[in-house]
Amino acid sequence: MSVLSQLNVIQVNGLAKTVTTLEGDLAILKDISFNVKSGDSVAIVGASGSGKSTLLSLLAGLDVASEGEIFLDGAPLHTLDEEDRAALRAQKIGFVFQSFMLVQSLTALENVMLPAELAGKTNAKEQALALLEKVGLSHRIGHYPSQLSGGEQQRVAIARAFVGGPKILFADEPSANLDSKNGQLIEKLLFELNEQNGTTLVLVTHDEHLAQKCNHILHIEGGELEKLTQGVRAHVG
Repeated sequence: MSVLSQLNVIQVNGLAKTVTTLEGDLAILKDISFNVKSGDSVAIVGASGSGKSTLLSLLAGLDVASEGEIFLDGAPLHTLDEEDRAALRAQKIGFVFQSFMLVQSLTALENVMLPAELAGKTNAKEQALALLEKVGLSHRIGHYPSQLSGGEQQRVAIARAFVGGPKILFADEPSANLDSKNGQLIEKLLFELNEQNGTTLVLVTHDEHLAQKCNHILHIEGGELEKLTQGVRAHVG
């Protein structure tokens, strides 16, 4: 294999995922290969069941591929055990889930602080406060998730994802559970933080309008990379 380009924060070679069912082996992903440059924004699109969320889980080290290679910022994810994958996620990766995934017994501030504290950062509170201010929630730091609207919970989740200063942010349908107004706000925040922090953004979406806002669009059909197109941001600047 060629030496990983310093510009490629994500490199995927021949990625495949197969699961065993009662009817036999089922290929969810087949021979996926692509590169993502540092600071880019990439949308993964496709019909329901096309394999796009599985691809995101593999890229984030939340699942293990059946075949192929994944390099994240030069680290060979495909060779790591669960403990090392977890360490890599803590150091390099942020993740925003469709269902927010906040800890219900923690306040907004405590939820955002949690990853930084687990990573042993001494300035976790200061970082969390600054990010909550950036997402417009400095007045809600003492509130619990049950006291926040869906849009507010997703803004907390975004602040939490950025608190560790991730090299790569993965987002799985980040605005799907929100109304139009809050969805647009969440999307705006993701791109603003992507640009301000130089973080590479990779998101799964069924929303073609959102996908077009990215630098690049990966079209997944039937578990295969059907095509790679450019979004609007590829032509900006």
